[in-house]
Amino acid sequence: MVRGKLIFITGGVRSGKSSFAEHYLMSEQAKRNVYIASGVAVDSEMKERIQRHQHDRENYLVEWVTIEQPRHFEQIVPGIQQDDGILWDCVTTWLANELYEGQMEEVEEQLYVAIDQLLEKAKLVVIVSNEVLDEPISNYEYTALYQAWIGRIHQKLVAKADYVFEMEYGLSHQWK
Repeated sequence: MVRGKLIFITGGVRSGKSSFAEHYLMSEQAKRNVYIASGVAVDSEMKERIQRHQHDRENYLVEWVTIEQPRHFEQIVPGIQQDDGILWDCVTTWLANELYEGQMEEVEEQLYVAIDQLLEKAKLVVIVSNEVLDEPISNYEYTALYQAWIGRIHQKLVAKADYVFEMEYGLSHQWK
């Protein structure tokens, strides 16, 4: 069986990452388009962003299967079918959700195992993440911890990825 392709897309907030990822996934014509959403509507801004993303996907002529998975990413694996196209939006939101629970070494390892399992089933896995490492390391303990975790996770995902894109101003730059 052929391993699916892994695409990693990063960039700043509202840089066009999600739209680029959606179009990339649809161009591959997978069996199903599966959207893994990590966001939780904890305030009015997040509710609005989630609604905007849902509305954007409704405008496409293809159907999307949406799985709300703010934590425990590995739990999606059994619901994925052979030759699905998966878009996960996004790693940084998922990591923030997981950090509230602790046990990060175990969670991080489960993430990599789950991605490998997805690549055995899916035609394509597109992972979106925010670029948050352009700033100096924070003086605040938990923010610095978050920066360290996301930096390591990004590096490992990029190493696994077939293609890596960075979005800026709605334009993509391919790094790998």
